[in-house]
This record gives sequence, C-alpha cells and structure tokens, in this order.
Amino acid sequence: MEHLLKELRHNRLLWLLIFVPVVFAAQQLKPEAHTLLFVLSVLAIVPLAALLSHATESVAAKTGDSVGGLLNATLGNLTELVIALTALRAGQYMLVKASIAGAIVTNSLFMLGASFLLGGLKHHLQEYNRVSARTQAGLLFLATIALLIPSAVSQADSSAGAGFTQKLSVGLAVLLIVAYGLGMLFSLRTHRELFASAEGGEAGETPWPMGLALTLLTGVTVLVALVSEVFVESVQKAAEALGMTPAFVGFIVVSLVGGAAEMASAFAGARKNRLDLSVGIALGSASQIALFVAPVLVLVSYVIGPTPMDLQFWPGAIVMMLLATLTVSLVTNSGRAAWFVGVVVMMVYLIFAMTLYWMPPRTP
Repeated sequence: MEHLLKELRHNRLLWLLIFVPVVFAAQQLKPEAHTLLFVLSVLAIVPLAALLSHATESVAAKTGDSVGGLLNATLGNLTELVIALTALRAGQYMLVKASIAGAIVTNSLFMLGASFLLGGLKHHLQEYNRVSARTQAGLLFLATIALLIPSAVSQADSSAGAGFTQKLSVGLAVLLIVAYGLGMLFSLRTHRELFASAEGGEAGETPWPMGLALTLLTGVTVLVALVSEVFVESVQKAAEALGMTPAFVGFIVVSLVGGAAEMASAFAGARKNRLDLSVGIALGSASQIALFVAPVLVLVSYVIGPTPMDLQFWPGAIVMMLLATLTVSLVTNSGRAAWFVGVVVMMVYLIFAMTLYWMPPRTP
C-alpha cells in the first residue's frame, strides 16, 4: 500500500481518479446528461489506464515482457468483452461486431504504430523479437480469413441461407478457439525460448511487489469495465451532439477509449525501449479478440442472446481488418522499428478513420 500512496502523491495524472466516483454519481443523478457522462467517463478512464500501465510493468519486470504483454492484453480485453456481452444480451449484434472489428483494427494499427512512433522519437532504432511478432501476425491473419469466409460465401452464393451461415460460424468459432489455445501452448510452453525479449530495455521505475501489482491489475480492470459501460451508454447521444457519425463512434471512438488501459502500457514500454512489451500488448490483444473473444461471443449468444449471432461482418469491416493484418505482417518482418515506421502504420489507420467519419459503411 505504501508504494501505491507514494505513486498517488507524485503522479498528478492519478489525481484524476476523483472522476471515477463522480461519473458513477452523475450516472445515478443525471442519467439523461449523455454529453456530461461521456466527458466524465473519458476523464475517469485516463488515470485508470495510467495505474494499469504501472501495474503491468511491475508484473512484466518479474515475468518477462512476453508474459507481461499477454497478461495486459487479456485484462485489457475484459473491457471489450464486458461491453460486448452487455450489447449481446440486448440483441445489438451490429454494435458487437463493430466493437470486435474496431478493436482489431485499432490495436493492430493505432496502438502498434503509436508505440513505434513514440519509442522511435526517443531511441534511434529499436529491436524486438521478430518470431513473437510474426507468430501473432500469423494468428491474426488466420482469424481474418475465418471472419472473411461467411461474408464472402453469402455474397458469392445466394443459396447460402442464414442456417448455413450460422452452422459455419459455430464451426469456425470452435476452430479459432482451438487455434488460440494451441498458439498459447506453442509460445508459453513448447517453444518458449523463441519468444524471449530482445535486449536493451531501460530499468525505469522501481516495480511494485507482485501481490500489489496483481491486485491492482484485477481491481482497476473491473473499474475500467464499469466506467466503459457508462461511456458506451452515453457515447451515441453525445456523438450526435458533437457531430460524429455512428460508424465512426462504434469503430473508432469506442475502440480507442476501450483500449486506453492497454495503450498506456504499450506506449510506456516503447518509451523505455521495451518494444517487446508494446508489440506483445498490441498484437496479442488484436489476435486475442479475433481468435478468442469473437468466437466466445458467438457461442455465448446461444445462451444469453435473443437469437444466435454469426460471424458475418459487413464488407467495409472485412476489408479494413484484412488490410490491417497485411500491414502488420509487412512492418513486423524485420524485427526493427524506427519512428517513420510508426508514421506509416498510423497513416493507414487515419485513412480508415477519415473514411468512416465522412462515409459510414452500410449495414447488411
């Protein structure tokens, strides 16, 4: 506890934690004030993300950057999972699919590109484990193919009805979960020596004790999920008041805010020349959403959803996920990064964001 109090005294950003109880109080007192709740939820998520970042670095200091990145991606994705389950229960399947596609694109392009940029501005050239990055990129490409197939078959063959798409989605969901499990076995057990972090990271601040770090990781993740629910409930109305399209909000804004905690950890790791941690968080989070979160939502929809959900996405989302995966595969081929590589990756993301801002994709 002494470590936490010391951090609260010296890090002024954490003083914004006062907005966490404020946003919950505002939700109870003024549930119709959507723009106010939107602003308060963003202000509450920022310090929670900073706290989660420090806790993740402390765990990574003891377990290594590969395991630390996986742990942060898993806990960070709990936010997206809670949001998706809430929408799933309400039958808002388009919102669920938009959050899945948006999270994959945002994590693989914006988070990775910004990490390369921020790290490259401080360090001339950074290195990371190419095997780890290429493995994650390969898993992401596998998931993208699985998500593309139901939409491609439905577009190409009009005789493929809803029943066929549903059966195919369930089969693909099972295959993706199996692939994700085997990928974890490969990287953490049978060939773990291939995934060691590259040399050269900075020591940074004194890590917290493991017990405190794990407790904060769990507690802060729950708070981020709760605040994110308030954010999602208010963001659509607030977006209308601020002039943002629904497509831009679902694909870009929700994904950026939902991944704030992971981004804080990834950016901090890149600035400290621990790019393996940053790459592990960005690509690990994207592949985990595609290989595990999305398939689990399909299977869970049979239990809590009004009707079963399938893996058929609209064409614009499929194209963006495929191009994001190809971009990641291209830029991670060398195992080295500089600031301009980050600029290129972020430009691809900005092209998508600009397109969605002015011309939202049609829903099927």
